[in-house]
Parts: sequence; structure tokens; C-alpha cells
Amino acid sequence: MTAPPVAHAAELGRARLRKEDARLITGQTNWTDNIVLPGLLHIAFLRSPYAHAKITRVDVGAARSQPGVIAAFSGADFADEQGSLPCAWPVTPDIVIPAHPPMAVDEVRYVGEAVAVVVARDRYEAADAIEAIEVDYEPLPPVLDIRTALDEDSPKVHEAGNKSFEWPFGNGDIDAAFSGAPVVVERTYRQQRLIPCAMEPRAVVAASTGDEVTLWSSTQIPHVLRVMLALVTGIPEQNIRVIAPDVGGGFGSKLQVTAEEVLAVLITRKLGRPVKWTESRSEGNMTVHHGRDQWQRIRIAADSDGRIRGLDVDLLADMGAYLMLVTPGIPLLGAFMFNAIYKMDAYRFKCTGIFTTKMPTDAYRGAGRPEATFAIERTMDELANELGMDPFELRERNWIKHEEFPYTTIAGLTYDSGNYEAATAKARELFDYDALRQEQAERNARNDPVRLGIGISTFTEMCGLAPSRVLGSLSYGAGGWESASIRMLPTGKVEVVTGSSAHGQGHETAWSQIVADQLGVPFEDIRVLHGDTQVSPKGMDTYGSRSLAVGGMALVGACDKVVDKARVIAAGMIEASADDLEWTPGRFSVRGDPEKSVTIGEIALAAFAAHNLPDGVEPSLDSEHTYDPDNFSFPHGTHLCATEVDTETGMVTIRSYVAVDDVGKVVNPLIVEGQVHGGIAQGIAQALYEEAVYDDAGNLLTTTLADYLVPSAADLPSYVTSRTESPSDNRLGVKGVGEAGTIASTPAVVNAVVDALRPLGVREVEMPCTPERVWRAIQTARAADGSTAQTGGAA
Repeated sequence: MTAPPVAHAAELGRARLRKEDARLITGQTNWTDNIVLPGLLHIAFLRSPYAHAKITRVDVGAARSQPGVIAAFSGADFADEQGSLPCAWPVTPDIVIPAHPPMAVDEVRYVGEAVAVVVARDRYEAADAIEAIEVDYEPLPPVLDIRTALDEDSPKVHEAGNKSFEWPFGNGDIDAAFSGAPVVVERTYRQQRLIPCAMEPRAVVAASTGDEVTLWSSTQIPHVLRVMLALVTGIPEQNIRVIAPDVGGGFGSKLQVTAEEVLAVLITRKLGRPVKWTESRSEGNMTVHHGRDQWQRIRIAADSDGRIRGLDVDLLADMGAYLMLVTPGIPLLGAFMFNAIYKMDAYRFKCTGIFTTKMPTDAYRGAGRPEATFAIERTMDELANELGMDPFELRERNWIKHEEFPYTTIAGLTYDSGNYEAATAKARELFDYDALRQEQAERNARNDPVRLGIGISTFTEMCGLAPSRVLGSLSYGAGGWESASIRMLPTGKVEVVTGSSAHGQGHETAWSQIVADQLGVPFEDIRVLHGDTQVSPKGMDTYGSRSLAVGGMALVGACDKVVDKARVIAAGMIEASADDLEWTPGRFSVRGDPEKSVTIGEIALAAFAAHNLPDGVEPSLDSEHTYDPDNFSFPHGTHLCATEVDTETGMVTIRSYVAVDDVGKVVNPLIVEGQVHGGIAQGIAQALYEEAVYDDAGNLLTTTLADYLVPSAADLPSYVTSRTESPSDNRLGVKGVGEAGTIASTPAVVNAVVDALRPLGVREVEMPCTPERVWRAIQTARAADGSTAQTGGAA
């Protein structure tokens, strides 16, 4: 029926420029804040200036009379309908989950908590009218330090106390592992509190028509948000439509059901007018959920030759004032990764979740795994120092060898593939490790005031969240599946509908490449639709590096069903048995007679016309598939960092950085490079720059980007990147990549800083390793040594 077949050029592995960028880079796109609807009103919130206080009076009367103001409400006005913001991860049966009203009614528990709202004709009138609201507070003592929050005399965040949960976990005989161990190293590490800083601030537009509500939100999770809005507000789910337009970054900070989203829905229903709220940057620093904030006590036991016997982890995790969507589960994701790539006899983990009068914490890029990787990789360096071993030698002595995969770890996870030897060997070569060690020794010998440090991070992570049964066993409130559908259009073009909701990752490009290879349709003929619950009704959205490993596999399953449907129609078109047809991407041909063939485009047109379909065959190739993975995916790699540390000023400069990652099969190397570069930047930012700081009264001091130091391109080094390839155990062989750089880079940088200063007696610098902290660590080490010599030139 057609010309001889032409082989389809493979798309997987091809460095395609992103389809999305034409509109994103030129600004010809639709951010939430761009949306203008007829009669649109603007929202501004009055927020608590106290970390903890009783609310004794709220008077919005004067605000209602301000120019342009349509309405003003206090928390009491919504008390009967606003419900409680959801926590979907009750990690223990006895967990304390306090009620979390979107707008405070009787008590505030962190600076920035919403107390009242003004609705006006424009955002400036709304902001001005906020000043007219009168609120009387009865201050209460704040709770700020998780190390003392459980003391008997500590003030209480909630009536039930400051402890939310205690979660123990382990495997093997930990007491036997430590008993008589020749070497035991114990360290305590601080994971500072971080503030997510996406390019696009949070924004919400809500509109109500009759019983139906449409919510546009800068969110990572439109499908989850729709379900949760129905549960919180009581609005029937089928009457709620959630749209995530192009979203300018999230990093976990938009994996949330926020007070502003719920209140926007309630206000539009109350007023019958569409409403919009867009946060300011300082408002966002206060009220975007924060990340990290842990104290980690680590004990590791080893034999004298460096073989690890056991690992004991005691974690204090700051929940903030409330439990948000997945707050309590975040530190527990790290529970499975403290053992990392290493073999050991026993492992014990305990996490205590503690309430404070600070902004709640929740998912932030890596979500629990960066914290775990930092702790174990810092500890491996400390153990190597204790044993007098090269840190590479210690790691290699304990890591899982490539021939041992699949390997079930002491934490119970089965790593399906990996080759730590190959990634490390390539990283060492690119880094010129031996030459740097020689230079380091020479500089130390001459007491150079600028010390050279070498940092190592050999990491793995679990991502692609993941089997629904596993998540259910951990009391997670949802599954780990993902859905996709393929629409074959009559002209042979394709619409792909995905439940993975992108916020900058390049899904429209990568998904087109996957479908092009599966169906043999040109890359240019494929359009990807996402982010709208009316267009894409099923999905579990985007977080945890799950989009490709789970969402991509859903695409493959949907394409399989298209091919199965097309086979029956093709058989009728070329008058052959379906069993005699061979499929090569793009066409069916008769086995042994390739001239007798039909293309997928011709089949799509025939299905549309439906003139001569076999009996009982529906006139459609459209197919849908929901994929629930059998396992997580486990990318890994080796990151190496060389820092120069000025002992006179404490200034840290990254001299070179090498990252060799193994993310399985690569769909688009340009996208992978972008993900790795961005992830490394965020990890370096934690190591050297970023920290949310509260004063003794619970006021956030880092409310602007003048106070909270987000590094620019000028602050960061050029990276040398490369890859090894250990295909994952799925049809595409793919693993996650979005969080890998963030997980790996922080310990590499801090290990390098400490390595530079170790000859001066420094064994820890608390993050971020600012010049002041580095300088003070040097002075403290000198004082402890009792030396009065000018070590490294420090005064």
C-alpha cells in the first residue's frame, strides 16, 4: 500500500533542543500571574508579626472602607468552612497532627501566618488596605530549638506538646556490631533550614461559576491539589478544575496544598468574582514551606581494616508549627539512604519529629536523601581520617561491587543496577586526583595560607516514587503510579496526555522523543498536554525524580496499546492475518513481504473514517495506560570538589568540580546536563551560602534576597560532567536525574572545606561554610591546640 519502509531515526539519546523554550525564553507563555479574567479582584493577606500569640481581637472594619476595597475577612469569617490543611503522611499510628486552619482564628504559631485578608480592585489597593486592619495579640513564648523543645519546662507549640512522632527503623544486631568494634566514630551534623527560591513566586487565580470552581496555580501537583481541595472544602471533586500553567520552577516548594489556594477558592465562591494572589519575594521567604532543618547524630563502627560493621542514626527533625502535605515523611525518606552504597552488618535509625514556632518544613529538592547522603559521606571521611586511610580506599572497601547487583541493602531496598567503580574511576581521571593530592601535600608542607582541600561524594539515591504497595506500607496517603494517554489524530499526528506536570524539566521534549521512538512518528508531529485536570484527568504529578522513571513508563504502556489496536486494523487493511504482521516503529508489514505494509498514519486515518473496520473493532487508536512501578530507581555517581580556603579571611573558592553520574539510559543529554547543573548549584548553595535565620523572638531575619544569599552564576564554578550507564530494570532503562546533583554536591563541597583545614585541627565547619564560620573554626582549633603560632597566616 505504501513505499518501501524507511528506518525510523532513533530519538532516545538525541540532544534535542527543548520544544518549550521557544515560548518560555521569549516570555510568550501563560504564567499564573499573567492571567486576567473579567471582573478580577486582588487578594492581600495580613500576616502575624509574632511567632506565637493568642489572637484576642481582629477588626477589619476600617479596611472595608478603604479605596477600591470590595471585602475584608478575618479568620473567624471562614472558621466554619475553611477546614484544615491536609497532612497526607501520618507516619505512625500515634502521630500528633494538629488542626491547621488556612487562616488563623484563635492563635498564631509562626511569623507570617495569615490572620486576615483584603479583597480589592487591584493589588496595590489591597496591600494599602491591609494597614488599616487592627489586631490585638497576647504574645506567648516561642519554641525555636528542637534540641530543647522536648524538655519538660519548654513552652508548648500545641496543647498536645512539641513531639509529633518518633519513628524507629533498623535491621541487624546493632549492639553486636558496636560491641568490641576496633573503631567507633561519632559525629553530630547540622542540616540548616533552607528557603526554596523558585524563579516564579507562588501565584493563584480562582474563579467560580455556579457550583464549579477553576483554580489556576503555580503548582507541581494539580491532580493531588484537586483531590485535597475537595476534601478540605467539601466541594465535590467533579466540580473542581485545577490548571497549572507554565510553572517557573518548584524544587518541592510547590508540592503543597497551601492556605492561599484554599482561601482563594473560598473567597471566589463567597464573592462570585474571580480573585488573584501573587506573593512578594519577602512574603514567599516567610510562607513558602522551608526545607531540611535537622540535627543528625551519627555513630559508625568499623574493623581496623575499615570494613563497616554498623551504623546508628539519631535524627531530630524540625516540623515547624504544623504538618503540611508530606512534612513528617520527608526525613524518613532519608532513613533508607543513610547506608548509601555501603555494605554493613547492622543499621539502626530513629527520627523524632518536633514542632517549633517556625514556618513548617516539607519537601525540598532531594527531600530527605540529601540530608542522609551528607551525613554518611561526611562520616566516611571522618572514619577514613581515624583509620589513616585514603577516603577513596575506604569507600571502595565497603561499597557494593558491580557484579553484586541486584543487591538488597541493610535498609531493605533492592538496588537493581549500578557500577560505582566505573563512575569513580572516570571521576578520578577527569579530576586528576593524584596530582591534586600531591599539590595539597606540598602546600601544607610550606604552610601555605591558602589551603587546598579535596572533597569526595560517592552517592546513590532512591527516586521514581514508587511502588504503591511500598508507599502504603509507610502510611503514605497516595500511590506511586502515573498515567498517560495517546491520542492518534486522523492526520497521523499525535497528542500525548501525561499526568506528570512539568515545572521546567522539559517534559514536552523528552516525552515527544519517547513516543516518537515507540510509534515511529516524527518528533515534530507530537504535542504533549499536561497540567490541567480537565485535559489530563488522571495523574500523580511531578516530584521525587519520578517523571521519567514512572511517567515515561506510562507512556510506553500507552504506546503499546496503540500498537495492539493498530495491528487489528492494519491486518484488515492489507488483508493479512494479524499474527503475520511485523511491527517496526511507524508501520506494520507482512512477515516475509515488507512491500506489503501500512503506516501508523494510514491506520489512524482508516480508524477515523471507519469504513472497513473488522467486525467488533472500535474506530479509535486512542489508548491510556497507568503504570505502577515494581521498584524505585537508583541513580548514582561520584562528585569531586577541590576548594581553596584562605585561612586569613575564611573565604572558600571552588577551584574545580567534577561530576560523573549514572542515570541509566539517557533520553536527552541536554536536559540531563541542565538537571545536573541546576542540582549541583543548589547543593553548593547549601554548603556555602544559604541559611534561613530566626532571631530569639522567632522573627525570620532572612526575608529578602539581600539577606538570604542565593548564589548567582558568578559565584559558582564551571563543572566538568560526564556519565556512566547502568540501565535500570525497566523497558527504557532510565533512572531519575532531577535531584542527583543536589544530593551529591553538598557533602563533596563540605568534605573539601574540612579536608583543607584538617591539618590545622579543624574537623567540622557548620553549614553554610561562610567566611566567618570558616575563620572561627580555624581560631577555635588553634585555641584548643594551645598554639600561638601564626598557623596558615591566621591572626
